[in-house]
Amino acid sequence: MTDQTQLSRPETTRPASESTHGAGPHGENRRTEPGARGRTTIADGVVAKIAGLAARDVPGVQGMGGGFIRGMGTVRERVPGAGSRSVTSGVKVEVGEVQTAVDLSIIVEYGFPIVELAGDVRTEVIAAVERMTGLEVVEVNITVTDVKLPDEEEEEEQAPERRVV
Repeated sequence: MTDQTQLSRPETTRPASESTHGAGPHGENRRTEPGARGRTTIADGVVAKIAGLAARDVPGVQGMGGGFIRGMGTVRERVPGAGSRSVTSGVKVEVGEVQTAVDLSIIVEYGFPIVELAGDVRTEVIAAVERMTGLEVVEVNITVTDVKLPDEEEEEEQAPERRVV
């Protein structure tokens, strides 16, 4: 799975009786299918962003990514001008012409039933990706990489003082 792969997807077509895009040289109606005028390409990164945002919106999902990925995100947040955590952190996708598959790594808030939460995440991700891209989501694999305990939040919120300006 690579973020640089861009595969094209044929446009959906509708019956010719519904498609009238102008008249021909002799006054007759020229009917062309939308796919005949070009194609739409959806990059892996687009699907990854949609999936990441949808997963984060589910109550009980504290964050995304695994240990190393989370650590790098924390470092990047503390570097001035480096920006915030990427919405695609913890998300991998594979995009084909008409289908896509999504792999997610999530951190769950303590107290949420993991199996139910994973089902909710799966449902939200499928709905968002299919609605926004028109691609069929064939699978959403979820790996729970951590459980966020209530006392861990307090420890992380107290960032160490900066020694250098």
